[in-house]
Amino acid sequence: MRQPLRFPWSSLDVDDRSAPVIAVRVDVTGTKGEVPDHSHRKGQLVFALGGGVTCRVPSGLWMVPPHCAVWIPGGMQHSNLATENARLFFVYIEPDIVDLPGRCCTLSISPLLRELIVELCDQVGDDLARVDLLASVLLRELPRMPVQQLHLPLSSEPRLKRIAAALAKDPSDRRTLAEWSKRVALSESSLARLVVRETGLSFGRWRQQLHLIVALRELTAGASVQQVSADLGYESVAAFITMFKKALGKPPAKYLNSIVRDA
Repeated sequence: MRQPLRFPWSSLDVDDRSAPVIAVRVDVTGTKGEVPDHSHRKGQLVFALGGGVTCRVPSGLWMVPPHCAVWIPGGMQHSNLATENARLFFVYIEPDIVDLPGRCCTLSISPLLRELIVELCDQVGDDLARVDLLASVLLRELPRMPVQQLHLPLSSEPRLKRIAAALAKDPSDRRTLAEWSKRVALSESSLARLVVRETGLSFGRWRQQLHLIVALRELTAGASVQQVSADLGYESVAAFITMFKKALGKPPAKYLNSIVRDA
């Protein structure tokens, strides 16, 4: 079950405010929280201090594990789905005042930047000079944050949308490329070329990336490695850990711990 994410101020319209940076704290209690499809003029940084968030844009899914953030450029349609008991911060930034890409990306967040974001959320007084100073340091530091490869490319091509929807609904689906080609009425070679052309990845690598996104989402929500391995249809926990380590350089527990420790 999902509930709408609740902002501290129900009347907040970030595009009506001229401040270069607006930071908002959003806590998710109990069940999963969601912000449905929307867009705004300002760019948005979605930062998770605890739990995780999956951001969906027309071109893909972006995972936000703890102590990471997703950058969403202004004007881009997107939705956010948070895990249970997530601790989130939404930072809205005026267009063209920060040197960040014109596309989505997942960023590691340094301890300094984390504290700046938290402090900006807590600024409710009249010390505007201090707010401006904190915001200027944040804008200076953001472009220095390293990019994490936690992205699943998506396509608007109808046959790939059908496959993506089925795999998102049941990530343990192990149908082969040949089986999928019959299901969408394409030859196996044609489907293989279509996947590469639309996503930049082979079918196997694309499905593996989906597994990584799902695994990180569930692990940050508190699921065990054994549970996630079974949910994704791996024959053994060892096989799942091997896949995860090969893709991200570390086994699940060490990877998540390293994000928190290095942040």
